[in-house]
Amino acid sequence: MAGILMRSRAFNDHDRLPDRFSRDGGNISPPLEWSDVPAEATELILLVEDRDAGRTPLLHWLVTGIEATSGGVDEGQIPPGGRVWENGFGTAGWGGPHPPLNDDPHRYFFRLYAVNRPLELPGAPQAPDVHAAVRALELASGNLVGTFAR
Repeated sequence: MAGILMRSRAFNDHDRLPDRFSRDGGNISPPLEWSDVPAEATELILLVEDRDAGRTPLLHWLVTGIEATSGGVDEGQIPPGGRVWENGFGTAGWGGPHPPLNDDPHRYFFRLYAVNRPLELPGAPQAPDVHAAVRALELASGNLVGTFAR
């Protein structure tokens, strides 16, 4: 399967996310850039999850319907064409990192999927619902990881 290249001007892969992106530090979504999206992609899905939050990854951001030719999103913005879903904190949009105090750093996986038709998701999807829905439609994906501890 082809790979989408993901990066951010705000942090490098597997580096600490700046405080301004955390729930306590401003709760602003980071800027993201992507390339190498397959030409046959009809839309992109952005999923950000904390896989260290427990048995079920905590959903921090879910955006579907992103324009396949968009190339990225600026800090604090919604990706072009995107539909924003409720996060694991019960609000729509970006929910910044907020791991328990004095816990080991948590990893935040920024995953971008290129699909060939819209996903069918339940009314309040969780990260596993998105992974299951993407599985059959995925043309390519990319991954960027940030870490955070309080």
